[in-house]
This record gives sequence, structure tokens and C-alpha cells, in this order.
Amino acid sequence: MVTMNKKNLEITFNYAACLFITFSFIIFTLSACKSLDITQDQIEPVPVSRTIADPGVKNADSLYHFFLSHCPNQNRLKAKKIAKIYIEECAAEGINSDIAFVQMCHETNFLRYGNLVKKEWNNFCGLGAINAEQPGLRFKTMQLGVRAHVQHLHAYGTTEDVILNNELIDPRYKYVRPRGKAPDIEGLTGTWAADRGYSDKLEKLLTELENF
Repeated sequence: MVTMNKKNLEITFNYAACLFITFSFIIFTLSACKSLDITQDQIEPVPVSRTIADPGVKNADSLYHFFLSHCPNQNRLKAKKIAKIYIEECAAEGINSDIAFVQMCHETNFLRYGNLVKKEWNNFCGLGAINAEQPGLRFKTMQLGVRAHVQHLHAYGTTEDVILNNELIDPRYKYVRPRGKAPDIEGLTGTWAADRGYSDKLEKLLTELENF
């Protein structure tokens, strides 16, 4: 009986020791992770190209969180959806989704609008918005609105030999002459927009996006 009790005691002691070691390891690991305290500001920025016909590097989730950093009270489902659509539409036409997305954010004031274009028109880049008589084009769906935007960027950022993959729905595509007049965001100043600080505003947003 005595021998049996000693064995039981030894087994119990070993089991308790194993539990203590395991628990201590978990506590140490959690403490180490907490001490790192990795925040958004500490993430190493990922360079984003300023060339319109370059591929974007940010995924839809990064675009979404960038959007929310400026407009946290916006419709989150819509923000997620439009980020995904920009990735898809830009990939189809070989256009930089990072540039297209930040341009949308700038042109629509992060989907809050407020100028000539109305939010229900699915016009995400001020396409055709000139004055009160010509307030802008209207598209039936969000995807078609994004597609028209991407196609207009395609006209600015690529030359005649680069053709569209999707059916042309941008009615102002043909007016961009010469094709490829703006290979990068610098070229959009004075062409896409009369604002002399236009490219600087896009540059600021792209620099911010690099941290997401």
C-alpha cells in the first residue's frame, strides 16, 4: 500500500509540474506578444507605384481599412464591396488599383460626395461633371460605375495599342487625346483636373495608403 501511494504521489507531482510548465510558457508567450504591441503605425510601409498602368499592391482589405481611417462612420458593407470591385476591375484592364481607389476617395470625398455628382449615380470619379447643366454621368450599378472610372484611367494611362478587355462603357473614353497623356499621377494635373494641386492630393493619399 505504501509503495502504491508513493507511486501515485510521484505521478501526481509530475502531472502538476507539467501543468505548471505549460501554463508558465503560455503566460510568457502572451506577455511577449503584448510587449511587442504592434500597431498600425508600426507596420513597415509597402511602396505603392504612381504609374497608372502598373499593378496595384494593396489587397481589398487594405483598401477598406484605409477608407475607414478617413470615414469610420461610412457604410462598411459598401466600403468593403467597392474595394473588392476596384481590385477586380483594375486587374481586368491592367490599371493600378491603388491609384484608382484613392482617386475615387478624393473625387467622392470618401463616398460622402457633396458637389455636382449625387451618390445614387454610381459615378466615382466625377465623370462628365462640368457644371449644373452637366452634373455628371449616371451608371446603373456600382460595378459599372467603377468600370467606367477604370476605363477612363485606362485611356489616360495607356497608349493606342493597349485595348480594353471589357466592353467599353465609358462614353468619354474617346475624348482622351492623345491616349496615354498621363502615364502617372503627375500627368493627371491639368488633364484630368484643372486643379494644379491635383496630383499632390493623390500623392498624399497614396503615401497614407502605403501604411495599410
